[in-house]
Amino acid sequence: MRIALVTETYPPEVNGVAMTLSRLVGGLRARGHEVEVVRPRQRAELAGGEAASGDFLVPGMPIPRYPSLRMGLPAVGRIGRRWREWRPDLVHVATEGPLGIAVLHVAKRLGLPVTSSFHTNFHAYGGHYGMRWFQGAALGYLRWFHNRTRLTLVPTAQGARELTEAGFFNMGVMSRGVDTTLFSPGRRGAELRASWGAGPDDPVAIYVGRIAAEKNLGLAVKAFLRLRESEPRARVVLVGAGPERAGLENEYPDFHYAGMRRGEDLAAHYASADLFLFPSVTETFGNVVTEAMASGLVTITYDYAAGREYVRDGENGFLAAFGDADAYLGAIGAALAARARWGEIRAAARETMLGVTWEAVVARFEADLEQARGE
Repeated sequence: MRIALVTETYPPEVNGVAMTLSRLVGGLRARGHEVEVVRPRQRAELAGGEAASGDFLVPGMPIPRYPSLRMGLPAVGRIGRRWREWRPDLVHVATEGPLGIAVLHVAKRLGLPVTSSFHTNFHAYGGHYGMRWFQGAALGYLRWFHNRTRLTLVPTAQGARELTEAGFFNMGVMSRGVDTTLFSPGRRGAELRASWGAGPDDPVAIYVGRIAAEKNLGLAVKAFLRLRESEPRARVVLVGAGPERAGLENEYPDFHYAGMRRGEDLAAHYASADLFLFPSVTETFGNVVTEAMASGLVTITYDYAAGREYVRDGENGFLAAFGDADAYLGAIGAALAARARWGEIRAAARETMLGVTWEAVVARFEADLEQARGE
């Protein structure tokens, strides 16, 4: 197939959506498909950098509160000219911004089949920024957008059920894989731990993700402090960037702020910790959960999304009832009480992830696109 994949985030940007789409594009190309990524120009390209082969660039603008990311502008004319010249068999839209709206318009005009994927619970973000009124409007917009495509893919069966109940049509499941060669306990490093002030037996708790309000970082901090009450020599590491970092650094200067990490460096940060604390309640999946488990960490997360899919409470990690902050802090206590079993739990987490491959995810995605194309 000739596939146009439309997204407003893509590597070298660092986030779960960009990583997932890169894996899908690489997998489809390896299976013989011609894939063109339609996306905004990124900052390096604005400065004269070259676009990657197979990318079709459109104008963009910085996203408010996330200036390192750019949203695509509705380049209807440019996209229409491109698709008359290079007509795709199918268009897959991965983000719902102005670029996505333009693509829906162009594809309808040209008679091109369109599928979509639902990667981010934007409607759930409003409560974390004091705008609960925003949630209903955002959900209505997302429903309008995705119901204009032949198929909408979400990462979990739970997510598909919830969106169907909210009035979304034609839902399917496209899970996530994990690179167990990259994310591995073998990347644990004594020198890196020492740079955090941690000795061989000192527990290190790590958070990986955006340093932003929608990640429920207030509860993460409470969990970190609860850990230190029981384990005074525990160390805390936060990996990522975002608008909340400066405030956290001012209030908790003894935490270690590692900033953005990529590739083997990121994998080493995971593997060199012991506990992975992830109290976010706004995920569609949460790739960081599977990366942490593949790295052999004792993971504490809520019972939904990737946690519900893969964590068996008390066996390969710890779960808390969704959205219950007291239950989350209780799960921290349960993990600490089981410290003598951490080796067993970590090994079980790693074993669980060995069966979760990107190859299977790409094959399922390919089949879904083929079916949607033929409808």
